[in-house]
Formats: sequence, C-alpha cells, structure tokens
Amino acid sequence: MTAPTEPPVPAHLALPAHSTHPAPAPAASSETAGDTLHAPVIGWFEENARDLPWRRPDAGPWGVMVSEFMLQQTPVSRVLPVYEQWLARWPRPADLAADAPGEAVRAWGRLGYPRRALRLHGAAVAITERHGGDVPTDHAQLLALPGIGEYTAAAVASFAYGQRHAVLDTNVRRVFARAVSGVQYPPNATTAAERRLARALLPDDDRTASLWAAASMELGALVCTARNEACPRCPISALCAWRLAGKPAHEGPPRRGQTYAGTDRQVRGRLLAVLREAVAPVPQAALDRVWEEPVQRARALDGLVADGLVEPLGDGLYRLPQG
Repeated sequence: MTAPTEPPVPAHLALPAHSTHPAPAPAASSETAGDTLHAPVIGWFEENARDLPWRRPDAGPWGVMVSEFMLQQTPVSRVLPVYEQWLARWPRPADLAADAPGEAVRAWGRLGYPRRALRLHGAAVAITERHGGDVPTDHAQLLALPGIGEYTAAAVASFAYGQRHAVLDTNVRRVFARAVSGVQYPPNATTAAERRLARALLPDDDRTASLWAAASMELGALVCTARNEACPRCPISALCAWRLAGKPAHEGPPRRGQTYAGTDRQVRGRLLAVLREAVAPVPQAALDRVWEEPVQRARALDGLVADGLVEPLGDGLYRLPQG
C-alpha cells in the first residue's frame, strides 16, 4: 500500500537549498554509510512523513517537549488525544507549573508510566523559574532540567531548534543496527558503540542533521519495524547490511517483553485510575476493591507513594499530589 503524501516538512527541518548528497553506493559501511544513506532516507521522509501535531511549526518547542515525554514507550495513536488535551489546557510551561503536580498525573490518563507526568511537571517548573518560561535552546541547559535525559535533550534540541545531535530512540537504533551493523536488533540498552555510530552518521550541517534524525526515526516506526519489516518499501533496502547478509536471526540476549497482566504495574494503574477519577480524597476501602491480593496491592500503593504519585493524608485517605 502506498503511503499518502503529507504536507511539506516544517521550515526548521527543511533541507538547505544548497545541500547535495552523493548518489547511493551498492553497500554501506560505518565510514561511508552516512553519505550513502542520507539522501534516500530524507527523500523518503519528505514524501511519507506523517502529519503529526508536534511536527507542525505552530507546535513550538514546548509542544515538541510534551510529545517527547508522552511518546516514550507509548504508540502515537494513544498519545494523540492526550497531547491535544494537554496543550489546550497548558499551552506554555508556566501554565503547567502553576498547577498541582497531581493535575498532571490526572491529565496523563492511561498513557502509562505516569512518573513521566511528574517529570514533565518538574521540567515545566524549572523552565519557568530558570528560563523565563521558555524551553531553553542550549542542549546542556535542556539536559540539566529535571526529568530530561540524554535522548529527550537531543530530541528537543534537534526537532524544536533544528540543531545537530544524535537522536537515538528504539526505532533509530533498530534502523542503524540493520542497515549498518547487519544485525536484526540493537542491544537491550544503548551502548557506547551505538552512540559513536550515530555521531558518525550525522550530516555535517544542522538542518540536514535534524531532518536526518526525524527521517531515520520515522523509517523505523513505519517501515523497518521490530516485526514484519517492509523491505520492499524501504528506500535503503539495497544498501541494508542485514538484508544483504540474508537477514540472519538475532543472536544476542533475549529481547525484553512487555508483560503487563498481573504485574505490580497493572495494580498501580488501577489504583491511580480510582484517584484520577475522584474529586475528593479516597478512602483505603475504595482502593482495596480494585485488586484482591492484599500483599501485591499494598506493595503497589507503597510504590506509588514512594514515587510521589500518591499522597497519603492520614486516617486511611489518599489523593493525587498537590505540591
């Protein structure tokens, strides 16, 4: 099925008019892969990129940052409605900072990993206090914000400000593993070797580098997926080291699964759902009803309190954090 043509790429991700790229070669290596892969991947992206709200010029740096927090380990389809509601309620960092952290947890809904909501609230407070309410442009200042790690700082600097940074999410790492390293999957955790490779693959100028970051990520999300990779639709299939080697099976450590049913994470989600829907403090008895096994339920609730996601009030009452 042919992907629909999408609107033009935002100006801050557009290729400079003077940019040129060498013609593709029959194979890619770590030394030449960047020059070989940039043009076909970027060209594919310009034709097939999804029209997502955080990619539009009016999203601004704050919209980009919110999307990066929400998209961690969460598919786009689940993020879209929450993202729109979030930006409508808190269009600037100062708006979120002025609200209670518990409101961020409430608005997070069922996106999962709700500590991300607290971290985003903490980042908004820091942006308001340290940077006058504007998401900083400097990579080091982004990295210094609470809740911002290596990936998020690079992604915001690249996608919001068009800077040259290696942006390594799971999709990008998988594309690089297959196209350049010749293996089916990247390691379970990002390695120093992957970081070196990503830096080696970066185009020299900022605008092309930021577009390459977005393009390689989109390629991993839509074509070079973890399962059922669509090699016939891939713009670099003729250059892919993994495909050229006959697609050898994964030989590394077992890949981590996403088990959810019956886990403490599921119990935490049910407890938080009760608190999100409540307008007043919730009694222990109401929380006890969401999970029958008392030891696991107590462990999950204690974990929520320790993580700052739930605030105990005494007398067996609980609420979302207020400050």
